[in-house]
Amino acid sequence: MGIRLVVGLGNPGKEYERTRHNAGFWLVERYASHNGVVLRKDPKFKALVGRHEPGGPWLLLPQSFMNLSGQPVQMLAGFFKIKPEEILVVHDELDFAPGVARLKQGGGIAGHNGLKDISQRLATHDYWRLRLGVGKPPPGREGADYVLERPPAEEKTAIDAAIDKSLEVLPQLLAGDMQGAMNKLHTDENPPPKKESPKKEAPAAEVAPKPTEKKPESEKKGLFSSLLGRKK
Repeated sequence: MGIRLVVGLGNPGKEYERTRHNAGFWLVERYASHNGVVLRKDPKFKALVGRHEPGGPWLLLPQSFMNLSGQPVQMLAGFFKIKPEEILVVHDELDFAPGVARLKQGGGIAGHNGLKDISQRLATHDYWRLRLGVGKPPPGREGADYVLERPPAEEKTAIDAAIDKSLEVLPQLLAGDMQGAMNKLHTDENPPPKKESPKKEAPAAEVAPKPTEKKPESEKKGLFSSLLGRKK
C-alpha cells in the first residue's frame, strides 16, 4: 500500500513563507515544481491542491493555518476515500538538527499543533510522517516563537539538503516501499573510514631495502675475522 496523499504543513501568507514552521510547505512545493504539478487553491478543501497525474498522489497544502490543518486533510481524504496509512504528512521537527530527515508512522506528536489537529480530525495517529529537523530553540526561547522565525542561511542550506534527500526516496514511499525508503533516508551519507589504511602501511617490502643495506657491514665483519684468523 503506497502513499496517495502528501500533505505539507505550514502557514499561508508572505510573512510566514520563509519561517521554520513552513518546512513541510517547502518540500511539497519543490516536489510539485520538479514534476510540473500546479498547486491551485481549492475553496472546497481550504487548501492548495494538485496531482501529478490521474493515478498519482494528491498534494495538499492547507491554507487554514497550522492549528487548523486537520480539516483540509480530513475533507480531501474523505472525499477520495484515502486511508490514514496512505497519508504522508511533512512537517518541521524541533527534536532533530537542521539537515536531518526521518520517517515514521504514528507515535507522539510532541506538541505540534498541526499534527494535533490532524490526529483529532482523523481520529488516529496512524498516518505517515516525514519529519524535517529545524533544531531546538536556544535556552529561554519558546518553541512557538522559534518556529515562526527564518532560519539563518547555514541552517536553511542544511534543511534544503534534507529536503533533497527526502525527495529522492519519495518515489519509494509512493510505491509502498516504506522500509526501503526508511533505510535509505536514515542511512548516514558519511562514508565509513576506509579499511585500506593498514594495508597502506604494509608495503614494508618497499622499506625492506634497509636489511640489504646492512649486508656490507656483516661482510666487513667476516673479512676482519678471517684476517684475524690468518694472524693466528
